[in-house]
Amino acid sequence: MKVLIISSSPRKDGNSDVLCNQFAKGATEAGHEVEKVNLREKTLSPCRACYGCMENHVCAIQDDMAEIFPKLVGADVIVLASPVYFYSLCSQMKILIDRCLVDHKSISGKQFYFIITAADPQHEAGNETLAAFRGFLRCLPDAKEAGVIYGTGTWDKGDVYQHPSYMQAYEMGRQI
Repeated sequence: MKVLIISSSPRKDGNSDVLCNQFAKGATEAGHEVEKVNLREKTLSPCRACYGCMENHVCAIQDDMAEIFPKLVGADVIVLASPVYFYSLCSQMKILIDRCLVDHKSISGKQFYFIITAADPQHEAGNETLAAFRGFLRCLPDAKEAGVIYGTGTWDKGDVYQHPSYMQAYEMGRQI
């Protein structure tokens, strides 16, 4: 299967980014084709709500979303990873989701995994982030939530290496 991992961490090797790498390692070892996209390395502008895409499914904004969107359509499994900022998604992930307006219905029949990291140690710290991810899936035909990895209680860069989510991400990737 084709696995696409979208890391929205603005920190290279930040906690959610590390969990993406672990998921990728497990999925690769299980024989899947894995690609990881780091949004921090991409130029993405917010949706302008111009609705130019409604007619021909081409976005009026010329940026790296033109490269990322076909990867979303072509993947069998999509992993979305976000650190929790003020109990919600980070802006990089929100921009990606909003820009899927271009042709969101073509992202159909996918399995989704979510990776959430937060300083707050309670899983509930990720509720709003998880709700945003699930709201996105409600708009996609036949999307299936396959798993959630909670890296809660991870504030400092590297905290996740000692967290149960570190092995959980690897195992979840292996079990696709």
